[in-house]
Amino acid sequence: MILNEQYHELAFYTLSLGDKQFIHQHLVDAYSAQMATNTTKPITILFALAGLYLMVEKDYTGKQVQLAHIQMAKRYSTPINIALPKERGSLTISDVLAIAPGKDRDAMIVQWCVSVWAAYKQVHPIIIETTHQSLGRVL
Repeated sequence: MILNEQYHELAFYTLSLGDKQFIHQHLVDAYSAQMATNTTKPITILFALAGLYLMVEKDYTGKQVQLAHIQMAKRYSTPINIALPKERGSLTISDVLAIAPGKDRDAMIVQWCVSVWAAYKQVHPIIIETTHQSLGRVL
């Protein structure tokens, strides 16, 4: 299965949950950060990494990340170029889809996010600082 099909399959799954936590946002952020290329818009990479930071280190739900993205968009002005690491995490969307739908798959989405966020460790300080500035507060 090609990656685009995998993304759509997992997106259908997460959107069908109708959960208040909105785990779908975490899928979007992990996939966007992991699949970014040199032609990906800087704001896409920044927001994906900000979402992963908020989820992994600040325990934000997907809904809270979504609301933070909305607030960040209001204050976002200068794009920052983020160096893309060669390796983008030990887990991939294929690993998530290999798990049967349910709590175990949901847990694997979280592990995937942790894996992708860790792969970008060299840019953590700038992502954290930019996220705090964009949200207008210390988290």
